[in-house]
Amino acid sequence: MVSSKSRGGEVGCLLLSLLLLAAGEARSSQVHYSVPEEAKHGTFVGRIAQDLGLELAELVPRLFRLASKGRGDLLEVNLQNGILFVNSRIDREELCGRSVECSIHLEVIVDRPLQVFHVEVEIKDINDNPPVFPVTVKTIRFHESRLLDSRFPLEGAFDADVGVNALLSYKLSSSEFFFLDIQTNDELSQSLSLVLRKSLDREETAEINLLLVATDRGKPELTGTVQLLIKVLDVNDNEPTFDQSVYKVQLLENIAKGSLVIKLNSSDADEGSNSEIVYSFSSDVSPNIKTKFKIDPSSGEIRTKGQLDYEEVKSYEIQVIAYDNGTPPMSGHCKISVKLVDINDNTPEVSITSLSLPIREDAPLGTVIALITVSDRDSGANGQVTCTLTPHDFFKLVSTFKNYYSLVLDSALDRENLANYEVVVKARDAGSPSLSATASVSVEVADVNDNAPAFAQPEYTVLVKENNPPGCHIFTVSARDADAQENALVSYSLVERRVGERALSSYVSVHAESGKVYALQPLDHEELELLQFQVSARDAGVPPLGSNVTLQVFVLDENDNAPALLLPGPGGGAGALSQLVARSVGAGHVVAKVRAVDADSGYNAWLLYELQPVAGGARSPFRVGLYTGEISTTRALDEADAPRHRLLVLVKDHGEPALTATATVLLSLEDSGQAPKASSRASTGAAGAEAALVDVNVYLIIAICAVSSLLVLTLLLYTALRCSAPPSEGACGPGKPTLVCSSAVGSWSYSQQRRQRVCSGEGPPKADLMAFSPSLPQGPDSAEERQQLSESEQFGKVSLLIFFSVGSEIVLFSLFSMILLIFKNNYYWSTVVLQRCVSLHCTTK
Repeated sequence: MVSSKSRGGEVGCLLLSLLLLAAGEARSSQVHYSVPEEAKHGTFVGRIAQDLGLELAELVPRLFRLASKGRGDLLEVNLQNGILFVNSRIDREELCGRSVECSIHLEVIVDRPLQVFHVEVEIKDINDNPPVFPVTVKTIRFHESRLLDSRFPLEGAFDADVGVNALLSYKLSSSEFFFLDIQTNDELSQSLSLVLRKSLDREETAEINLLLVATDRGKPELTGTVQLLIKVLDVNDNEPTFDQSVYKVQLLENIAKGSLVIKLNSSDADEGSNSEIVYSFSSDVSPNIKTKFKIDPSSGEIRTKGQLDYEEVKSYEIQVIAYDNGTPPMSGHCKISVKLVDINDNTPEVSITSLSLPIREDAPLGTVIALITVSDRDSGANGQVTCTLTPHDFFKLVSTFKNYYSLVLDSALDRENLANYEVVVKARDAGSPSLSATASVSVEVADVNDNAPAFAQPEYTVLVKENNPPGCHIFTVSARDADAQENALVSYSLVERRVGERALSSYVSVHAESGKVYALQPLDHEELELLQFQVSARDAGVPPLGSNVTLQVFVLDENDNAPALLLPGPGGGAGALSQLVARSVGAGHVVAKVRAVDADSGYNAWLLYELQPVAGGARSPFRVGLYTGEISTTRALDEADAPRHRLLVLVKDHGEPALTATATVLLSLEDSGQAPKASSRASTGAAGAEAALVDVNVYLIIAICAVSSLLVLTLLLYTALRCSAPPSEGACGPGKPTLVCSSAVGSWSYSQQRRQRVCSGEGPPKADLMAFSPSLPQGPDSAEERQQLSESEQFGKVSLLIFFSVGSEIVLFSLFSMILLIFKNNYYWSTVVLQRCVSLHCTTK
């Protein structure tokens, strides 16, 4: 009883352990289905979603997908009902060969969160392959002296199916001499022998024809046949025999050529030549075996002949025959079963399939560039492969399935920085030592028109001399586009606008391809000093991009205008200047003034005045100011001087070459009786000037304050209008009169008003003010000069000059004059200082 209870307790513990183990396996086991091979498309396999605990509504949002190595699309899932079904033809023999177990291992992957389920679909065998014999007709030689129950081994049939469908039964056609003996080695291995039941007599029966039928146990049953042609021979009645009917050998697949596989040993009970044995491969041996192995006919050694490869053939079945030298020869048979052992002798293989090359440089992140497949023909750990990518700055590998990857874009591309990437994919297996392989893909970046043509600088200044020949080349613009091909083809054009009353294209043109700028007509500095316009550069991309550059063309002055005289009379036309002069004037008295202007500018408009020598060599009592054109006396006139004087004044500019004009001045001396009247008028004016000096000062201060206020108000209004008015096209109009400040003896004059056109597109033209720095006056030389130019007259002239000067310095000048008047009471030096300030102001302008 104690013994019984003890055994009962042990059995209970064992059952509990088995239950716990079964529960643990159930939790970790995978979902298992089965489906017969050759099932039709759409055959139901299983409710995979339900079995995995997934809701039908979440299959699509969670990106439900199947993964199966090398199985293509044999199985598929209907995402609407979660049913796993057969998608294409399944051939079990093609998938698993002779393997007893044949399954398709699926990985079910869902996202959000990421989960991986393992599903095993067992492919059940159906009887779709009939038994097949190695040959259709087999010739067997039997000696007539063979004893009863003598055996001749037969090669059985081969059935590609497995299990019960591969279990074969054999049936031999009826014969009085032979019967079929079947010995079962294991479930799937049978040894067939043809057994002699009745003694043979070659003289009576020389040949016997038998039919061997193999039938499998499938439903329906399939059969295969082989015809046995038995030839009855005479004499040698003992055959060679082996100590084993089957030899099993294992070889490494990298075994060297010529290595020994096995040494066979057979014996023959006969004597003499009938016991001499010769070894050879059976005629049924495949040509592949003969290329891999060789047998020594005398020693029976089997050695390797060719290179063995586990990945091509995993095992070999070699049939060997031992013949004796009898007449006729007797033979013995054996089989050598050679199994190869895998080693890590195959490097991984990387296959790259390009999808979208070249890739646009504006491609979004995640764009698939290529599909990459890696494989290793080895098995086990030797066939497990991992992938890496170099470089990994712009691209990355995304695993889509076992040993399947996608090369995707991971960072923004810029073709202008790098137009081609060499991406290297490295695959390494887990063998020891591990082997690796690399494959590269050249990723070309396609250009996108994302760069506008760019000029080296936003503005260019061009200097062109006036009177240029029509069509002359004045400048070349060049823009560079960082894009490629048609996106980098730049064409140039003018940004058309109006220049005064004419179109810009009537002045200049630009070559569309070279960017050369041409002047279409001669330019005139006096008409157009500055021509400002824009040139547009546009590429040929879609859509086209462009940019503009500003050209400021300054027309340089040439000395092409002679001085023009300003003579009194209607229209200031040509003629002589007539002037009456009193004989009582003293030395240095200004009797007349020649006025002339030059349409040019700069030094070309700087005029000099020269008095031509008098005919006959007589010395003239007059002279002309070098820069002022004022004609004055060199001495006091007397009764001896001729009553009429004809003076020729040569006006010359500073151009190269200099241009000139000649003015004729007719001076008539007045009688001496009229001199007292003039002198009386002068003394009366001098007496009244000093009396009115105080009033002039008061009025002058009031006028200065009024002008200053008016100037400030004008500047404020001008600034407000400039800020509020929209930008407008540059107008070309007449300029203000040019103020020419020149002095040799401290006198000032305005030149003739002329048209100055500055066309820049930036606003109205500005006044042109030219100045030539005069020398400082040296103070009064004599009492006569001090009498001729009174303090009040000097102060009035300077004040008028300040009033007509343009510039913000008027307030400073006025205050400076007031300080001199109030504190120094010296009108002469205040006049000198103001003249110097005005001269510096003109020079600065």
